[in-house]
Amino acid sequence: MEEKGTVSRNFIEQIIDKDLEEGKYETICTRFPPEPNGYLHIGHAKSILLNYGLAKKYGGKFNLRFDDTNPTKEKTEFVDSILADVKWLGADFEDRLYFASNYFEQMYEAAVLLIKKGKAFVCDLTADEIREYRGTLTEPGKESPYRNRSVEENLELFENMKNGMYEDGTKVLRAKIDMASPNINMRDPVIYRVAHMTHHNTGDKWCIYPMYDFAHPIEDAIEGVTHSICTLEFEDHRPLYDWVVREVGYEHPPKQIEFAKLYLTNVVTGKRYIKKLVEQGIVDGWDDPRLVTIAALKRRGFTPESIQMFVDLCGISKSQSSVDYAMLEYCIREDLKLKRPRMMAVLDPVKLIIDNYPNDQIEYLDVEMNLENPELGMRKVPFGRELYIDREDFMENPPKKYFRLFPGNEVRLMGAYFVKCVSFEKDETGKVTEIHCTYDPETKCGSGFTGRKVKGTIHWVAAKTAIHAQVRLYENIIDEEKGVYNEDGSLNLNPNSLTVLNDCLLEPALAEAKAYDSFQFVRQGYFCVDAKDSKEGAPVFNRIVSLKSSFKLPKAEG
Repeated sequence: MEEKGTVSRNFIEQIIDKDLEEGKYETICTRFPPEPNGYLHIGHAKSILLNYGLAKKYGGKFNLRFDDTNPTKEKTEFVDSILADVKWLGADFEDRLYFASNYFEQMYEAAVLLIKKGKAFVCDLTADEIREYRGTLTEPGKESPYRNRSVEENLELFENMKNGMYEDGTKVLRAKIDMASPNINMRDPVIYRVAHMTHHNTGDKWCIYPMYDFAHPIEDAIEGVTHSICTLEFEDHRPLYDWVVREVGYEHPPKQIEFAKLYLTNVVTGKRYIKKLVEQGIVDGWDDPRLVTIAALKRRGFTPESIQMFVDLCGISKSQSSVDYAMLEYCIREDLKLKRPRMMAVLDPVKLIIDNYPNDQIEYLDVEMNLENPELGMRKVPFGRELYIDREDFMENPPKKYFRLFPGNEVRLMGAYFVKCVSFEKDETGKVTEIHCTYDPETKCGSGFTGRKVKGTIHWVAAKTAIHAQVRLYENIIDEEKGVYNEDGSLNLNPNSLTVLNDCLLEPALAEAKAYDSFQFVRQGYFCVDAKDSKEGAPVFNRIVSLKSSFKLPKAEG
C-alpha cells in the first residue's frame, strides 16, 4: 500500500483506511452483486472496476455474486453474459462465484429467527393495502391488523407459505420495525413473498422468495463482505440493511457505503427499453454495437483498458452528475492510437488508372504500420496500374483549399508515388467512374526525392489484390437534438444510427483479421472485426470511433 499522503484518496478509500486503522477489519472483502435480469452496461462497469480495484489495492478479496432472488425476470442467458463481461473487464473473482439462491435455506432460517424474536409477522393485506397503510413522507403509516399475531401463529403460517399452501399475493412476511419511522423503508417492510415460479438455479424447490432488502445484507454477511459498496439510491435503505444484519445476529456486520451512479448522456441503459429494442428488431441483440451494454462495447471494439481509463477519469463521488459520451470515445482513441496498425480501406471506391504504369506489374511497397509508433514496424502493400481511391478524394470542380485530386493536380498516393490527374470518365448519370493519372517513378516514397512538393496525400488499394468487405458506420441510436425520451416515455430514435456499406475495398492483409481485431483505417477512424457476423476470409468491420473529437480533458487544478 502507498504511504500516506502520496496519493489522493477518494472518500471510500478514506473510510476503508480508517476501518483498518481502528481494527474493525483485518482485511477487506468487496463484491459485485448483479441481478441476472439483463445484460450489464457501462454503469455496471464502474461498479465492477471500483469493487475489484479496492480489493486489489488493499490486498483483499473480490466476490462475484448473482442476486438471483426474483425468478420472474432471471435467465441463465443473463448469468452467462454477466460472467463473460466481468472476466473480460479483468475483474478476477478467482473461485469466489456465488449465488444468492444458494443461501435460501439460511435466509429462511433467518426469517424464522426474526419471527421467534417477535421481529417479523405474516400479513394478509394485499399489495395495494400495504401501500395504503404505509403512509407518506409527511404522515406516519398505519399498523397492519395482522401485526400482533402470536409467534406460534406466525411460525405456522410462514411454514405453510413455504409448503405452497397459499396463492401468490395472498400472504407476505413483514419485518416488525416502526410504522411511524420517518424512513418509509423501515415501516414494516415485506421480507418474503409467495411466488410459485421455477427458479433458474433452484428449480421448483421454493415457492417463497426473499425480498432484495432482506436477502442482500444476509448474502454480504455470509460471504464475509466488509464493505458493501452500492449506488446512492440505496442510501435510504441503509438503516434496513443494518437492522437485518443486527437482528439476525451477525458478529462482523458489513458496512454499506454509497457512491454516485455513472450517468452517460444520450444513451439507453434501462433494461426494459433495451429489451423492447431487441424484441422489436430495432437492434440485433443486447450486444448491438449502438448500445452501451458491456457486450455491445466489446463487440463495437472498445477495450477493457479504455473502459478502465474512462472509469478512472469519471472518479468516485457522492454527487450525481452526467458524463458526455465523447469522453468514452476519447478513452478508446487514446488506448488504440499507439497500439493498432494504420491500414488503407476505401469505403466509397472509384477506380484510378495510372496510364503510364506497366500493365501487369504488381509492386510491393514498404509502408509503416503506425507513424506515431515505429516499433510496430513495416508491412508490404501491393501496388499496381489499377487502384481504387475514395470518391471524396476526387472533384471535377474543387473549391479553394481542396488539395486532393482534380484535373491537372498532383498528389501523393500514401506510401507510393506522386500521381497527376490527366482525365476522367463519367456514366450516363454524370457519376465519375474512372480517373486517369500519370505517375512519376522518381517520387517513390522513401527514395529521398526532393524535387517538388505536393499538398495532398490520399490513400488507395490495388484493384487486383483488394478484398471486398462490409463496413458498418454507427451514430448514436438516440436523436441527440431531441433527447433520450419523448413525452410519452418512448425513445427518440435516430433513423441514421446505422449505415451499412457493402462494397468497400481493403488491403489484402485485412482478409486474415479475426473477431475483435482492431485497426485504424486511414482518415476514417478505428474499426473492429465484428464477432457475430464475420466469416472466415470475409470480415465485417464496425467503426468503433471516428478519428477526431471535440472532447477536451479538463485541465488539472493548481
